[in-house]
Amino acid sequence: MICLEPNERYSRQILFPGIGPRGQDRLALSQVAVVGCGATGSAIASLLARSGVGTLRIIDRDYVEPSNLERQCLFDESDASASLPKAVAAAGHIAAFNSQIVVEPHAVDLVPANVDALLGGARLIVDGTDNFESRYLINDFAVKNRLPWIYLAAVGSYGATLTVVPEETACLTCIFPAPPRGAFETCETAGILNSVVNLIAAIAAAEALKLLVGAGEKLRKTLFSFDVWTNERAEIAASRPRPDCRTCGQRDFRYLAGEGRPPITLCGRNSVQIHERQRPVNFEEINARLAPLGSVRYNDFVLKFWREPYELTLFPDGRAIIKGTTDTAMARSLYARYVGS
Repeated sequence: MICLEPNERYSRQILFPGIGPRGQDRLALSQVAVVGCGATGSAIASLLARSGVGTLRIIDRDYVEPSNLERQCLFDESDASASLPKAVAAAGHIAAFNSQIVVEPHAVDLVPANVDALLGGARLIVDGTDNFESRYLINDFAVKNRLPWIYLAAVGSYGATLTVVPEETACLTCIFPAPPRGAFETCETAGILNSVVNLIAAIAAAEALKLLVGAGEKLRKTLFSFDVWTNERAEIAASRPRPDCRTCGQRDFRYLAGEGRPPITLCGRNSVQIHERQRPVNFEEINARLAPLGSVRYNDFVLKFWREPYELTLFPDGRAIIKGTTDTAMARSLYARYVGS
């Protein structure tokens, strides 16, 4: 193993006047929470890890699949073959290229009940999620606790990002007072190019470095979007909070309160996540019970059960992703049948 001195590892970054030795020291002392480690999340986690951010807390509820490998840069075929949780796989790969930082993997779903434990202590939150419910939850937590966070999205050839600094800039609810309604594109319906993922993650990573080294005056105060295929770009002003904003103006944190939170239908996966029955499960016992009913495979992190036309992925805390349906009632029924009520 080659052991590099910090000044050698980051020498080219330290030469950049915007960072310098003092900025590099600030990065080493920083703690960043990355929520979601799919396409944008894995790209920005890799960039921040290589930049020397001292502690990365990676939170992701999902597992690696072969279809992820085209655009999710922290995973390989062995991760997909083992169905490793993305947070766990990402931590392993980051350790292989930068053993000098701390990576805390959390293979869980970010929900109101655990948001304080998972996001508390971070200096910055980065969004790598695929749904507005999670983004509004992050926004509620960040605004309430006056923590900066960065929104990212990518689908097809289009990407967008917004840097939120509570009390200084617009928050997510200022820009999007309500979640998008009706049909809208997802990775499954529109596909996704890895080039747009890396472009938008790189722009967001630069914003993260500005925040962490104290260069707030250099922040971009717009919702920025770019289409790498059509070359169309747009920016929406986000330099000031909206006085009538429900979140940062009225301080109504309804997502933190967990109002009406349903089981989540995952983006483009024909899947439903069951997260309402949090209790430890014994994989060995469940394997013995399910083996006569279908195909079962498990490791320390995940148990997978196949019974056509469904695939059930169970996590140690009792959370499950049921693939093959978007009917939440059917998903609950399958969970009760194979895991228990």
